[in-house]
Amino acid sequence: MNIMDMKVIDANANAMGISKFTLMENAGRCVANKIFEISKPCKVTIFAGTGGNGGDGFVAARHLLNKGYEVDVYFLGHPLDIKSSESLKNWEILKDINIKTNSLGIHVIRDSSQLESTNSSIVVDAILGTGTKGNLREPVSSAVDIINNSNCTVIAVDIPTGLDPQTGMVHNKAVEADFTITFHKQKKGIKNGETKYVGTINVCDIGIPKEVELFTGPGDLLRLNGRKKASHKGQNGHVLVVGGSNEYSGAPTLAAISALRSGVDISTVACPKSVASPIRSYSPDLIVKSLSDNYINFDDTSKILELSTKADSMVIGCGIGVEEETNLALNEMIEKIQKPSVIDADALKILDSDLISENRSEMVLTPHKSEFKAFFGVDVPEKLSQKIDIVLEYSKECNCTVVLKGSTDIISNGKSVKLNSTGNPGMTVGGTGDVLAGLIGGLMAQGHDAYESAYLGSFINGAAGDIAKKTYGYNFLASDILKNIPLVFRIS
Repeated sequence: MNIMDMKVIDANANAMGISKFTLMENAGRCVANKIFEISKPCKVTIFAGTGGNGGDGFVAARHLLNKGYEVDVYFLGHPLDIKSSESLKNWEILKDINIKTNSLGIHVIRDSSQLESTNSSIVVDAILGTGTKGNLREPVSSAVDIINNSNCTVIAVDIPTGLDPQTGMVHNKAVEADFTITFHKQKKGIKNGETKYVGTINVCDIGIPKEVELFTGPGDLLRLNGRKKASHKGQNGHVLVVGGSNEYSGAPTLAAISALRSGVDISTVACPKSVASPIRSYSPDLIVKSLSDNYINFDDTSKILELSTKADSMVIGCGIGVEEETNLALNEMIEKIQKPSVIDADALKILDSDLISENRSEMVLTPHKSEFKAFFGVDVPEKLSQKIDIVLEYSKECNCTVVLKGSTDIISNGKSVKLNSTGNPGMTVGGTGDVLAGLIGGLMAQGHDAYESAYLGSFINGAAGDIAKKTYGYNFLASDILKNIPLVFRIS
């Protein structure tokens, strides 16, 4: 598990009603419980930083005091520098119990000269944890030296200070822990770190349910790529939507505008000549390229392939129809297209599944129940657990990401599974699937991989639909969802 994964989990747990304060309380108790396990009441020194790691140390101190341990807390910083409200609250609690009835000493360290060696039996490193970046600065660097030069049992909270949380590398120096108490799941840096630094690793359950990882949530929006201030037109993605037919002009339009709403700079629609003018009239923000007269056919493949060279991703199938010539054209293109692609709607009914499995992993299929059967040739079961199994199986078989749309979307890349429960029954209105396809294509164009784009797109689409429901009840349109997509992005 990397650091971003943990940030997402914390935010999703908070959205579920499990506060960060609760998680910090549970983490601090985990540290204290380890000390109870290895030693009877003794003197413990806790070095605490200004981040969440320090907050865990403050909580541990309180639990240790309750069991008769003598505790010295060396706080490396100023209370005004404490970064989280949870850590600040636990700091204030600790100060309130610093009275004569407790064996507690609190030392605020602003300069390394204020540090001194310790004669404690146990030292707790609650300084930086996952906040480690590059070489250590003072007074942290001197505190690490004191910890390493002591003859104490050393316990690191979450990850030893100085150990890179992503790689496990040590840039200059790091705490050499006898035990590392990490929370929920083992961090990548700990797994890669030398035993000299991490010691014996204990993974502690702090009460995060598995649903927090299995289901998408607002925390997943933290994964969205930021936009560079100096970027210019085109650097934030170009999506090519291939779709439309004589009867359907709205579907490719919704997908293309949705891609723009996802944050891309350019959205181009390649469509039959018969619907090019209506699509242009729907939005001046779209670039529209005319193809053959009433439906896409084999003669259009070279032009579409040429257009694809300028795109960062493609959305194929929205309103495209099921004409035999369209079938031939799409199957010809799929063999040659080398861009991340979303395959949606009618394209799922006419494409050869073998061509997709032979193509590449950066492809997303977005079927609903009947389209899944049309493409893979199997019925979708009713039970959620069985649906998960079948999506996992067939996404692995096709070497792509599959989004099975439903009341609970199931997203899998053949290795991992995500569920999305945003959305509501009003989203049975036509066009919501086209909005989803455009969102996924837009996120792919901005550099997200297929799997991440798929589950982020599912969450954003459903959340925008939920906002629309608050305004219109169940009487909203797919175009209303488009308007609400930017509001979902603001959640992050």
